Amino acid sequence: MQGIIKGIQAYFGAFKLMSKLKLWKYFFIPITISVVTAMVIGGFSYAFSDNLGDYIASFWSWEFGKETFQDISSIFGGFVIVAIGFLLFKHIILALSAPFMGTVSKKIEEYLLDRPVKESESSSMQLLIRGIRISIRNLFRELILTLPILLLGLIPLIGLLSTILLFLVQAYFAGFGNMDYTLERHFNYSKSVRFVKQNRGLATGNGLLFMLFLFIPFIGVILVLPFSVTAATIITVNQIQQEKKS
Repeated sequence: MQGIIKGIQAYFGAFKLMSKLKLWKYFFIPITISVVTAMVIGGFSYAFSDNLGDYIASFWSWEFGKETFQDISSIFGGFVIVAIGFLLFKHIILALSAPFMGTVSKKIEEYLLDRPVKESESSSMQLLIRGIRISIRNLFRELILTLPILLLGLIPLIGLLSTILLFLVQAYFAGFGNMDYTLERHFNYSKSVRFVKQNRGLATGNGLLFMLFLFIPFIGVILVLPFSVTAATIITVNQIQQEKKS
């Protein structure tokens, strides 16, 4: 819980820090990627939500309770589509924004430490490849956790619990991606994964606000990366420095 709270608290100083360091110009392309991705995924989600509900309802071959099952199937189908939409959106923008977010993360780290930091040894293409690799890894692990949670949602009274669990899972992997923009300069792939596992609370706290931003119509899609990446850099740099001292 302490890590989650720290992850959330870092957001409160994000806007001031972005303005002070004049970082907004670096977010233009990532914001464009975010908006376009949201529009594409939103369009597909709207088109297929009813179809999924009808497909699930087709398994009920009896007349008794058919209408009720149809309603439940429509709600569940919409829930599944929204969950998958959030999942895909998150990993796509985190992967494609990697070449741009490294610069932002570096400038924030230099400000926090009050000294120059080591330049990334990776090229833009290498950063993109690492971002895609991290996103693919996280996508598969998130799917493994998401599918049984979605099935739990079909059980009466447990649906609320499954929603909370799903939100926390999505938050953790969102925070994971945000933290990796900083970790790339310090650790290789394997050590970065280990670092986030050891600091699950920080990742989850950062991801919780990331997910909440997405519930804000349109504006959330624009602001989610600037705020979440700035906050993630703050908590990641601070945690790395603490671990070096211990």
